[in-house]
Amino acid sequence: MYLAKIYITLKPLVNDPQGLTIRGALHNLGFTSVTSVRAGKYIEIQLDENNREQAQSKVTGMCEKLLANPVIENYHFELEKI
Repeated sequence: MYLAKIYITLKPLVNDPQGLTIRGALHNLGFTSVTSVRAGKYIEIQLDENNREQAQSKVTGMCEKLLANPVIENYHFELEKI
């Protein structure tokens, strides 16, 4: 069994209104040294697989078909045997 920790972020050239809102709120709270914020997604998925390569292939498929939008987002993941 594996635990996939998936990180999805906007590509660098894509506008991030959520990040801008967070940055503004942090400034309003007195954290004025914050110059940039990029928001993303973090997902954990457990897979009942015994083979690391199969688990990696399935997570890649999940990311490419559903979890990440390849036009505007990048993703990477870690696999941990549990």
